[in-house]
Amino acid sequence: MRLVIRSDATSASHYVAEYIIAFNPTTERPFVLGLPTGSSPLIVYKLLVEAYKAKRISFRNVTTFNMDEYVGIPQEHPESYHSFMFTNLFRHVDIDPDNVHILNGNPADSDYAGECARYEARIREAGGIELFLGGVGSDGHIAFNEPGSSLASRTRVKSLAYETRVANARFFDGDFSKVPSMALTVGVATIMDAREVVILATGHGKAGAIQQAVEGGVSHMCTLSCLQMHACSMVVVDEDATLECRVKTVKTIKQEAPRTPEFGRRKKLHALDTDVPALNGDEGELTPDSMSSRIAALSPKMLSVRSATLSFADLGKK
Repeated sequence: MRLVIRSDATSASHYVAEYIIAFNPTTERPFVLGLPTGSSPLIVYKLLVEAYKAKRISFRNVTTFNMDEYVGIPQEHPESYHSFMFTNLFRHVDIDPDNVHILNGNPADSDYAGECARYEARIREAGGIELFLGGVGSDGHIAFNEPGSSLASRTRVKSLAYETRVANARFFDGDFSKVPSMALTVGVATIMDAREVVILATGHGKAGAIQQAVEGGVSHMCTLSCLQMHACSMVVVDEDATLECRVKTVKTIKQEAPRTPEFGRRKKLHALDTDVPALNGDEGELTPDSMSSRIAALSPKMLSVRSATLSFADLGKK
């Protein structure tokens, strides 16, 4: 896991937006992108729309899969995640509506299991997710994988924690009773199968979650911590989100911060051949305590194992 620290929420969001833009999708090289909702990605989406209007990026060759959707509210509800995505991003860019995938929180005959299985199948048919962008809850959950979720979980229906519903009440006129109690969500293993995962976390309210994920061990009580086991993951934060981390941790990370959100390092990691080049300082060296930085110390034979070819669920079979 690589941690990137920026001064404030705007600069952190700018870093993430530029990281996405750098992929430069084409017909020959389409981009399968996993996307979140909530307040965390709002600035990122605004910057992506601005980049599209400035002709710096096109979404014509982008396929998207959203992380989650509430159960029991219609798609046209102003707080459904369908509405959120079209209001804040899709309606303003040139993405093909057929390439937009969002879970249906009201499947026919309430067949939630079938809807989730179909969603996983569509991800596989698209060739897997290249980059999964996400936010994190104050308790360390990613998507709606609340504390206690299995790290081998797949897309499923999930009861929302009290803390999550309280946090989301601000989107429902501050009325806790209006917040759905269940949602469909991609699982931890679904996220881990992405070839790259980028998490954006800003504000002091996320400081406890960031401290647990960065300085603690891997735990199902903080599902963000699973990214320690991902070979190409990055958490982008502002200064406030590091307030619970040790001073030494923050100082070390800042000393090794990548200069710019270059995409070149990612392309090397995802090359079809198995000759993964060593990373140097110019390409944004990973932090010393990250899982990916340890891989470089292994034998050349071990370097042939890539997250793109080995699913997280398969790890338990070894």
